[in-house]
Amino acid sequence: MNILILTQDDPFYLAGQLDYFFTNMPGDVKVAGCVVFDVSPFGKKESIFKKAYKTRRIFGNRFFIRYGFKYLRSKLSSSYKIDRILKKHGVEQIEIEGSINSKESLQKLKSYDPHLLISIAGNQIFKKPLIELAPKSCLNLHTALLPKYRGLMPSFWVLKNNEKHTGVSVFFVDEGIDSGPILIQKKVEIGNRSQEELIKHTKKLGMDAIIEAIKQVKKGDYELIPNRDEDSTYFSFPTRKDVIEFKQRGKRFY
Repeated sequence: MNILILTQDDPFYLAGQLDYFFTNMPGDVKVAGCVVFDVSPFGKKESIFKKAYKTRRIFGNRFFIRYGFKYLRSKLSSSYKIDRILKKHGVEQIEIEGSINSKESLQKLKSYDPHLLISIAGNQIFKKPLIELAPKSCLNLHTALLPKYRGLMPSFWVLKNNEKHTGVSVFFVDEGIDSGPILIQKKVEIGNRSQEELIKHTKKLGMDAIIEAIKQVKKGDYELIPNRDEDSTYFSFPTRKDVIEFKQRGKRFY
């Protein structure tokens, strides 16, 4: 079975997790290629200067300095780069210009003859022709227990809201936001984890969930979990007020 990965150039956590994912991929599954979108931590494309300004304004100086150094380190060290991981595992990086939904992009992806698309931190909106491009459809990883905590930065919001548990969901993509039917869910106790610790843990858990989902899709033997809109909650990017409340409740970013 051929799969294509749709991801983004995350400078902090994703390279190591993709390395784990490719290493543990079932032997009868081939990653035919990978699209790497520009990173967009705020849910939309912005200049590096605007991203830096917004990070400092919302999260404060200490957060900004810590992750500023992490960002610079990722640019200087190949260990944090997605393209290095792709080369290590012999996965071709697919160059896409403009929208992933354009006719040209769809034709290029179709040429790889994918049976299944997998979005891992994909940050473009997927339209119906893309979702239906592969015969076994498109899966997405979300680091929360859907239908709760749809949207951005679920690790921040579950901590701020004093949740006891969170988890990961692998679901079939539809044209909504984190609203497709769920294939795999894994639950985890939050405990005293910081946000950084929770991100690392759920991303690793998510890689295992995707591998399990690929096996089930390949066999064609699975039961879907409803992802009901009436039970859903949605969260966008936090404000400075949200960050202050996060800290007041004793939560830690790292």
